Amino acid sequence: MILVITPETRVHNETEIINRMFQEGLDLLHIRKPLMSREEMTSFLYSIDEKFYPQLVLHGYYDLGKDHRISRFHFREADRKDEAYQSYISQSTLSTSVHDIETYNSLEEEWEYALISPVFPSISKKGYGEESTVIEEIKHRTNPNVKLIALGGINENNICKVFESGADGAALLGAVWESEEPLNTFKRCRKNVLL
Repeated sequence: MILVITPETRVHNETEIINRMFQEGLDLLHIRKPLMSREEMTSFLYSIDEKFYPQLVLHGYYDLGKDHRISRFHFREADRKDEAYQSYISQSTLSTSVHDIETYNSLEEEWEYALISPVFPSISKKGYGEESTVIEEIKHRTNPNVKLIALGGINENNICKVFESGADGAALLGAVWESEEPLNTFKRCRKNVLL
């Protein structure tokens, strides 16, 4: 599984690129736009082809899911600890974030998957993850119920290492959105995994 996380701020032609990535085989898109108003988020969603709505994951404005047939919601670590996700369990597919394998191993089965980061030094957050050992920790996973998706510093040159380490998927952010050619970068990452 390969998923892409949107950048926090808008990118030129972003939704056109998103639609093309879905056409090229993108599994899921995490929409993480903490600075967007509800109206901006609604407009953003309307500019994505509705046939891809089942593959969208909201990081906020969860109530917009009802209007757009979106039932995938991501909850930050803090929101998971506060149990802010409880009312969404029965009719939604939930994901969360963790930063160590012990926390991942303790997740209950209401979570479809967890993003674990940073596996490599971050591309979008300079200096973040340079001392991380998460990629080595993945071999200590004991949770059979929750998929593990690696995040942080993943690009076309190291994406295969993510899957070799035992992760179920990879999340792309900086490699795609800080590229001169986001779509082609995504396609190269996907091609390297399919080889």
